Amino acid sequence: RKKKKAKDKAQILEQIVSGKKQEEEKKRGLDKRTPAQVAYEKMQEKRQMERILKKASKTHKQRVEDFNRHLDTLTEHYDIPKVSWTK
Repeated sequence: RKKKKAKDKAQILEQIVSGKKQEEEKKRGLDKRTPAQVAYEKMQEKRQMERILKKASKTHKQRVEDFNRHLDTLTEHYDIPKVSWTK
């Protein structure tokens, strides 16, 4: 077998990128959405990215610790066992 060279990989990546650009251009020409619909979808994507970044900013351990702190502030009426990340 011949080993693929970095040059071959670069050409494949270039073809993929150029293919995506062509698809985007076709979509723009065939886009039947109103400007309000386009703006709505952009905002949805932006909010989704913000949510993902917010969730990814804390580790599971940090989330459990925050949850335990929240449980400590509740009255005994709502008392449930603390969540343990060490088991």
